[in-house]
Amino acid sequence: MKTDGGLAHLGGQLATGLTEVSHDPSVLERSGRWAVVVTFEGAVTCARFDRWERRPLPEQPPWRGPRPQDWSTSLDQHGYVGAVRAVREMIAAGTVYQVNVCRVMSAALPEPDGGLAPLAALLQARHTAPHAGLIDVPGLRVATASPELFLRRSGDHVVSSPIKGTGRTFADLSPKDSAENVMIVDLVRNDLSRVCVTGSIAVDALLSVEHHPGLVHLVSTVSGTLRPGAGWPELFDATFPPGSVTGAPKSSALRAITDLEPAARGPYCGAVGWVDADTGEGELAVGIRTFWADDGMLRFGTGAGITWGSDPEKEWAETELKAERLVGLASCSYG
Repeated sequence: MKTDGGLAHLGGQLATGLTEVSHDPSVLERSGRWAVVVTFEGAVTCARFDRWERRPLPEQPPWRGPRPQDWSTSLDQHGYVGAVRAVREMIAAGTVYQVNVCRVMSAALPEPDGGLAPLAALLQARHTAPHAGLIDVPGLRVATASPELFLRRSGDHVVSSPIKGTGRTFADLSPKDSAENVMIVDLVRNDLSRVCVTGSIAVDALLSVEHHPGLVHLVSTVSGTLRPGAGWPELFDATFPPGSVTGAPKSSALRAITDLEPAARGPYCGAVGWVDADTGEGELAVGIRTFWADDGMLRFGTGAGITWGSDPEKEWAETELKAERLVGLASCSYG
């Protein structure tokens, strides 16, 4: 599909001159530099821009967001706690080892036809994140403050850095967090092994602590060498959705998510980033700490990884912690 309107800001680069939107991931192996969003359900949007410049997002008008009291959630506290208990029953039955249970918050936009560039500018000014970005093209509006690397590719070298374990401070991290992180590292190693040269998978960092505004995370890093002929479509087939936001075993966790979550995740827990088909490089973040707009509504997802050691009320509190700062920022209205 040809188009002439749109904007993206990814990896510190401003993208303008939108020339093509495709839903075929094979375009990422042809030519051009693309902004990419893959929803958790697997819908792919690749937007090719002709101009990429290393510069800040241009100054934007003040963001006008929903009122704080206007937000609703796909799972309230009672529903979320019940879902956590259901996962613990699945674990006891041996069906799964871990499941990431999420909920989607939504609120009507005061200006439903407006773009998300003002929100992206606000997030970048008030909430630093290593994978902050904006993609605003016809039919898709996403603003992210993601801290988590899903896939970074340079030629045949690929890296993934799953996050598992979140607290307000380092002291809040528990043995449950460490065990959950190691479990997901094994899952990511297995996913990458499906598309990488045998023997090339390495765990470059295990249980590193990263500090972000208002919270800390446990992060590990896994890398590998792509097999000859493997590219982005094969990477997506092997690794998507990201292991840190699904669970283990992944196939069983995905079935549990379908049964327990009443709302589609959309770009949340999917992938957001850029790919340069000409250089063989790219960087996709996991779509967490991510807003998207559709049908006049602003949406935001939040969740937690559930294991046998999970306390249902504490897992609900973790989803609140992950949402409070960013939803608070998005609820600011000016003028």
